[in-house]
Amino acid sequence: MKFGSEEVAQYLKQHPQFFDEYADVLADIYVSHPHGGRAIPISERQIVTLRDKNHILQDKLRELIKFGEENDVISEKMHRLAIALLAFTHLNDFLCGLNSILRDNFSVPHVELRLWNVKCDGIEMSKFITTNADIHASINNLLHPYCGPQLTDEIKGWFGESAAHLRSFSMIPLRTKQTIGLLVLGSEESQRFYPEMGTLYLKRLGDLVSTTISRYSQIESDDKEV
Repeated sequence: MKFGSEEVAQYLKQHPQFFDEYADVLADIYVSHPHGGRAIPISERQIVTLRDKNHILQDKLRELIKFGEENDVISEKMHRLAIALLAFTHLNDFLCGLNSILRDNFSVPHVELRLWNVKCDGIEMSKFITTNADIHASINNLLHPYCGPQLTDEIKGWFGESAAHLRSFSMIPLRTKQTIGLLVLGSEESQRFYPEMGTLYLKRLGDLVSTTISRYSQIESDDKEV
């Protein structure tokens, strides 16, 4: 009677006492080296397998440490951002200073902001409310920050002459009890904002910006442009 490889493997798993009864047989079994053509004892093959698994675990550990260090850096930047936003005493100061904060803290050189359903007396907001109802509707349906290479022509046009050189973007909805605007980040690097990237910190950035705006303005209850 012939047995297949799967049947032999199952038998050995179900009868571990076989290795006690035939220990001398194991010493005489040679198998191929996983990284070369030479034959090695089965015991040495097991050691090689364990070493390979150890290398894989070490690589995963190094990757986790790297991600942890990167998250620590971003968390520190978010902390500094929150402190900087608390220092503003007027919405106009915030609107003028947001670009420099994101450039200095996060190395994002291209930033555009548009608002709607927002009213604040005593400042010039015409630049920040030049959007149409279609943009309002699409951003209202954007549940998470978007990252990738695509923007509508109108939104891309907000960047002026720089738009032709930008390769990736992030659109971050600004919300309080309702959607009040859109923060758009642009980069010349195609992989700075890519579709598969995590958006947790981008959402937190949107939360911080939205809360700062609401501190110094009145949020209207409808979707009319200001």
